[in-house]
Amino acid sequence: MIRKKLITSSFLIVSIFFLTGCGPAVITKDAAFPKMYEQQPRSILILPPMNESTDAEAKDYYMTTTEAPFALMGYYTFPTEMVADIMKQEGVYDTEILYDMPLNKFYEYFGADTVLMTKIKKWDLSYMVIASHLTIQIEAQILSTRTSEELWKYTGTVVIDLGGGDGGGSLVGLIVSAIATAVNTAAADYVDYAHLANKRIISTLPAGPYSSKYMQDQSMQLIDQSKK
Repeated sequence: MIRKKLITSSFLIVSIFFLTGCGPAVITKDAAFPKMYEQQPRSILILPPMNESTDAEAKDYYMTTTEAPFALMGYYTFPTEMVADIMKQEGVYDTEILYDMPLNKFYEYFGADTVLMTKIKKWDLSYMVIASHLTIQIEAQILSTRTSEELWKYTGTVVIDLGGGDGGGSLVGLIVSAIATAVNTAAADYVDYAHLANKRIISTLPAGPYSSKYMQDQSMQLIDQSKK
């Protein structure tokens, strides 16, 4: 019961931050991503992420969170396992090779309007005896398979507090906090946190043709990352 309460408490104190550079400048979706509205893509082919973080397992955690959210935004997404199988049949096994392929090949092989490329910039767990934080930073972009133009790009960062509280400053309190931090860190569901990072990024994407908000969200505001 104590362990459950400690884990629950850690979720209640999750803090989410965006790297917004020089202040909270905002921009509309239409102004930020005009080519998405001009080209009106219907399908997205999701490539495996490039892992630039120090965590070797980050790619596996994140890959499980990509397909469904983009489908919920109103786009047809190609099943990732099918894509991987076809690419292997073509002799392509490495993510690096996929990212270097001419984009028109993805239209040729799959009929995909666009390709999603993501980079895991950070997946860092900082652990100290009475405090720990998980920082996830994802950079995502959508490219046209017909024009090779960048239609959408956004970077999202979440910082999750996995600590156990201040414990009141006493020796007993510090011990309790240390135990809580260790429990919370060990019990952390990193896939859930990857979902959280993904949700923040994908919310900036213009709605696709299978969404009720299609071509109706141009005035929605988001943080203008071009002002960094």
